[in-house]
Amino acid sequence: MCSRFFSVSTARAALAFFILFALYQSAEGVGARLLHSPIVQDVLMVAAVVAAWPVGRWLLHWRGYAAFALEWQRRAPLWLGAGLVLSFLGKAAAIAIGLRIGAYVRSPAPVPEMTMGTIGFLLIATFIASIAEDMITRGFWWRVRPVAATFGRFVAASALIYLFNHVFRLARGPGEWFMLICLGIAYATALARTGSLWAAVGLHWGWNLANGLVDGLISIDANPAFTPYLSGVTNLAMTFVVLILPIWNRPAAAGSAE
Repeated sequence: MCSRFFSVSTARAALAFFILFALYQSAEGVGARLLHSPIVQDVLMVAAVVAAWPVGRWLLHWRGYAAFALEWQRRAPLWLGAGLVLSFLGKAAAIAIGLRIGAYVRSPAPVPEMTMGTIGFLLIATFIASIAEDMITRGFWWRVRPVAATFGRFVAASALIYLFNHVFRLARGPGEWFMLICLGIAYATALARTGSLWAAVGLHWGWNLANGLVDGLISIDANPAFTPYLSGVTNLAMTFVVLILPIWNRPAAAGSAE
């Protein structure tokens, strides 16, 4: 399924992963937690994405981002758009269900004011954060060091890698772990189904963007005892949609290349 079509030494792959992982984790570890600086956090997150291009060239010569299955192709806009729509629908359904079962409650606080500039920044920030994490938790393990030879094993392995990549959130407990694994399953399934990381980015970006818009446009309070499980189940439902809809079919040419 995801056979290695180019050879990368273990030492080179390990160094490449360490560089990208360190940059990604420093955004929160250094920028947010140590320096308490959103600007530094954003700069380090951008650096993680920018650094992936020369790292990809070093791994795969001229291919750059293709080292992480992020080469641009004809269906990439379709997969990005479909992922965004599915994630927005999933988030809307989760909120509607959550309000009925008490996972969310309406807040008496006024609706936050969100400007077009704020929405524009949110669009960019969530895209950058999503694509940075997708490269190190999915794309790297699909192309540079394939972790499994079958669809199911890749999805399971990538979901666990995604879980442990959230080093600053693991202390939140089983509910958070369940949610992160379910998110990881959805995004890894999109990659394995299409052979392109753009499909995973669409879902991931859409979910992060939907969360940001909900926080900025709707006055509701979340019950942390329920909402991680609701989000996890919602993403499992999204996984099912990705599996059954032909929009996520891998093109024949891509199937022969993997």
